[in-house]
Amino acid sequence: MSTPIGYVSGVAVNAACVAFALWAPRWRGPFGVVSYRVGMVFNELPFLAWYLLAASTAFAFSQGDIRTSGGWAAVGGAVLVSAGLAAVAQRGLRARTAVQRALDVGLGPDWRSAIDPELAAGLRPRRRYGRILFAPFPFRPLRVVRARNIRYGDAGRRNTLDVYHRRGRPAGAPVLVYFHGGGYFSGSKRRQAAPLLYRLAGQGWVCVSANYRLRPAASFPDHLIDAKQVIAWVRRHGPGYGANPGLLFVAGTSAGGHLATLCGLTPNQPALQPGFEGVDTSVTGVVSLCGYYGRYYGRDAQEAIASTPFAYPATQAPPTFLAHGDHDTLIPVADARRLAARLRGTSTNAVVYAELPGGQHSFDLFHSPRFEAVVDGIEAFAAWVRSRLGVR
Repeated sequence: MSTPIGYVSGVAVNAACVAFALWAPRWRGPFGVVSYRVGMVFNELPFLAWYLLAASTAFAFSQGDIRTSGGWAAVGGAVLVSAGLAAVAQRGLRARTAVQRALDVGLGPDWRSAIDPELAAGLRPRRRYGRILFAPFPFRPLRVVRARNIRYGDAGRRNTLDVYHRRGRPAGAPVLVYFHGGGYFSGSKRRQAAPLLYRLAGQGWVCVSANYRLRPAASFPDHLIDAKQVIAWVRRHGPGYGANPGLLFVAGTSAGGHLATLCGLTPNQPALQPGFEGVDTSVTGVVSLCGYYGRYYGRDAQEAIASTPFAYPATQAPPTFLAHGDHDTLIPVADARRLAARLRGTSTNAVVYAELPGGQHSFDLFHSPRFEAVVDGIEAFAAWVRSRLGVR
């Protein structure tokens, strides 16, 4: 009997992917990109990886392939890979405790009692194990409507946005404006944080996901001007979709987190609002997921310094929710820790910093245990802020 090469190869590939998820190597170049992307997917979807491994093992047995020492060695390898996947899953499940601890620290131990009872009713724990285990890929629910490709500026499709709202249009709904990641040279309004947008829209929010100009056609502060144009668009047109423009949270992932944070720190600055200087661009709160907080790729040194959130006073920073994985290989977690410490040391408003065990970059793509916990935390954070303002 020959060794089942196909099965052995499959187990070996799975082992490598689990290793990328567990140890998150910081390799550069094409191999580094592949290891990051594969490890990131396994990190969020270990259950699906185990289903495939179990199915391939069962098939190998059914075909009579496990009769050689090589075959049995591959089965042993599959057991070890399964143990690795269990460790990956366990780290993801720990995110819920990390988020709850962050809320306790950032909002105070009695924060739950400060939430309006009507809002608190919507925060009751919901069991989503079926979705996490068997349907982790985001699909827009039937109760949510998406208005696509609405223009907010003059830069073609890079100045378009999508509006998500509950079917039947809410009235006086809170708003979430979201900006995608991609290092300012890639990305799309439809690629990230869909579980967050769908959840909030289904709960009665109006969610706006926007494109913005990218490198090399644009530079700093062009992206930030675009972001503020989106806020201005919501101020003018949001009520037509059932939104309350006075209750506006801004969020983003990676580069989008950089934008969201800068929006929170630079309200109503005329230099960043050419042509719409009179529009109020202040925000109610900021949510940044695996955000970038360093300098932009500016050619001028002063321009680069002005692009970092650390360049702006934070005494009046709005309530802020930061979430970052402690295994992020693209943006070191130390940057998020430093920003959280600065905001806590200077801002008069609440700062929630959730450091996610085992979290890699771009943890917001799927209905994973980690991101479901983060979405729950964002909902709770927003409910607390709304309650403090006396707005439902």
